[in-house]
Amino acid sequence: MRGTGIHSRRTRLQAIAIGLAALAAAVLLGACGGGSSADSDEPTGTFRVKVTEAKFPTLQRLGQTSLLRLGIRNTGKRTVPGLSVTFTIKGARGESSSLPFGVNDPQPELAQPDRPVWVLAATYPRLHGSSDPGGASTSSRKTFSFGALGPGETTKAVWKLSAVRAGKFTLLYSIDAGLRGAAKAKTDGGVVPGGSFATEITERLPETEVTDSGEIVEIEKGK
Repeated sequence: MRGTGIHSRRTRLQAIAIGLAALAAAVLLGACGGGSSADSDEPTGTFRVKVTEAKFPTLQRLGQTSLLRLGIRNTGKRTVPGLSVTFTIKGARGESSSLPFGVNDPQPELAQPDRPVWVLAATYPRLHGSSDPGGASTSSRKTFSFGALGPGETTKAVWKLSAVRAGKFTLLYSIDAGLRGAAKAKTDGGVVPGGSFATEITERLPETEVTDSGEIVEIEKGK
């Protein structure tokens, strides 16, 4: 007989999180392909870009799937040769992890010390409005390449992420104009474009109610 109440719901939620974390290992092992051969002719110089959109929920729950959205515009007069976005979780554990959305767990008995905080869904990132993958893998798991971006053009990318580790995390992102280091991205103000998302992932379960139609929905705040 199916359990009810907070304890059973939490158990199911933790089971979902564990399953997603296990799936991450297989998905991420296949995500470390080599960079594009096109970067061998990367031009040297500074390319102007601007972040036009940056959205990611500040409060999430274990097992919840959320969308991270970034909009990046080429504000200069030259084509950005190889637009790329790099993620890392702030702090020593995030910086030492090879995962873009994970941390390094120092427990000595772990065969794989990198542990995901979020699991990236297959076929993501995608360009906004597309059902096809939109960010090529590179030699670094933390970096996603989106190719050339012409003057005045904007790339809108979406990452679909499922939270699998509770805690407070700051996810950093930085943007560059190439993969070899010859092409540098700068804002019109002369700084490296990027930002951060401060997010808390909690085990707290939402309050729910059953509608007249039999659907289980989250109770709106203030109701």
